[in-house]
Order: sequence, then C-alpha cells, then structure tokens
Amino acid sequence: MEREIVVHSLQQAVAACAIADRLKVSLTLASAPGAALNVGPGWFKAVIEQASERYPAVTVTSILDCGDEPGAVMAALRAGVKHLRFHGGAETRRKLAEMGAIFVPAAGETLDLLEIEEPETACAAFLRGD
Repeated sequence: MEREIVVHSLQQAVAACAIADRLKVSLTLASAPGAALNVGPGWFKAVIEQASERYPAVTVTSILDCGDEPGAVMAALRAGVKHLRFHGGAETRRKLAEMGAIFVPAAGETLDLLEIEEPETACAAFLRGD
C-alpha cells in the first residue's frame, strides 16, 4: 500500500527526510491540494531539493497537486516537476501526459503535517506503521 507525507514547509520536508534516513526507508512527499496554484511549482521543487540535499541517502518521490488547472500542470512541467496530481478531464489528462506529466493516484495512507507540532515524531510513527 502506498503511503505519503503531505508537507507544507521546508522544515516539515526535512523532518520527514531525517526520519526516513534514520529508518532507512524511501519516502513519498506530496504537496497540499492545489499547491501548484498557491505556492507554485518552483517553491515546491526547491523545498524537495533542499530537503533531499540534506539527506542524500533517502530516495524521495515528490508529488505536486495541480488541482484542476491544466496551466498549473504545464508550469510544473516547465519547472521540472513531473509527478503530479490533476483533477481535470480525461482528454486534458491524456494531452498533458503526452507532454511528460506523470499522474499519480492518491495514496492509500497519508500523513498531513499541516497542524502537527512535532513532525519528526509523527513521521516516525507513520513510517514505522505505528
């Protein structure tokens, strides 16, 4: 079953990577819904890159949510972000996939760090399956 951690800041992404490094597991980090429209693909890519640089032994897959806006998908592709969520129509999805978008379905289990005061503790429990 796929599991992912939704991050809203560099601090949260670093905390998740630190725990994944400690547990020697790979990690899927996802943006908040519609983040491509709110913070932009460049910001999300920079957060993931900076967290990954601090923990190079951790294999990180990142997923940016583009809502239902094809323009957000195209901006993400221009920024080099390929793993995306898009809630638009099938024909639009097909065309965007032809441009290089890789659409990722929702994970089976998700930990959203939005209101978590101790992200490392929450990530450790989540990644261990507690």
